[in-house]
Amino acid sequence: MEINNDHKIALLIPTLNAGINWEQFLKSVDQQSAQITRKIILDSGSDDDTVILAKEHGFEVQTINKSDFDHGYARQLLAQFVEECEILVYLTQDSILSSVDSISRLVRAFDEVTVGLAYGRQLPHKGAKVLETHARLFNYPPASVVKKLEDKHRLGIKTASCSNSFAAYRKTALMDVGGFPCHTIFAEDVIVGGQMLIKGWKIAYVADSEVFHSHDYTVLEEFKRYFDIGVYHSTNQWLLDEFGKADGEGLKYLKSELKYVLRNNLFVLPKMMASIAAKFLGYKLGMMHRSLSSKQRKQFSMHKRYWDKNI
Repeated sequence: MEINNDHKIALLIPTLNAGINWEQFLKSVDQQSAQITRKIILDSGSDDDTVILAKEHGFEVQTINKSDFDHGYARQLLAQFVEECEILVYLTQDSILSSVDSISRLVRAFDEVTVGLAYGRQLPHKGAKVLETHARLFNYPPASVVKKLEDKHRLGIKTASCSNSFAAYRKTALMDVGGFPCHTIFAEDVIVGGQMLIKGWKIAYVADSEVFHSHDYTVLEEFKRYFDIGVYHSTNQWLLDEFGKADGEGLKYLKSELKYVLRNNLFVLPKMMASIAAKFLGYKLGMMHRSLSSKQRKQFSMHKRYWDKNI
């Protein structure tokens, strides 16, 4: 596959105890057709084979204290390690590239000079359950699209949607918006995406650039995850003001999920209903987190270290 050879590409991954799929991930990187200039992990204290295996597969290793980790800060730090690279590809340690051309196809989006950010399609892991499979199929459809600010009237909050589980940034565009935020509970990718759109850059969703990435969350984990989403929305009100609230999109998701469950496995319905209630309660509590005690905020959150830094 032809790609623009003028682009120097860096592959950047925050890691912590990557686990049993890490070697499979590294092998999927080894097989990529794209010419990658730098490969770096930023490890925050792994005590398994994460660092050893990364070195064996040609990765440079940088380290950070676990207490200093923040999703935005870690990725901004990684960007600063590769000043010579214009295209920064970020993956999470639990994403597995599905094709030898996954990275090349993603990087080709930058042949359009107004694209500042590109993200690929996430497919459910093999053996994924019904709810996690639907989540990936709904959020990552098979058709590519290039989004610009004017699309907010049609797409609403989804205009800024993207995911650092598999995304690439044009460094000049990233620096144009001041880089990644260095203290956010998560969704540093959407914050940067929204700022890029406002500045006139475009976001490319590249459907033929794929990774396997999904999660089987428990009901309690869904509560905590949506609590953090509520915190993120309430601390980034400008996103909702600029692109609209997420209520309408949430309703579309629920209707789609119900149809998918009824068609594929009716026995999942009780968990789906419990999950809906947990998401709703978690989100509402997250939006009003300033009224909660510091103990409650940390207890309800999936990203507990955020509150340590916040305190």
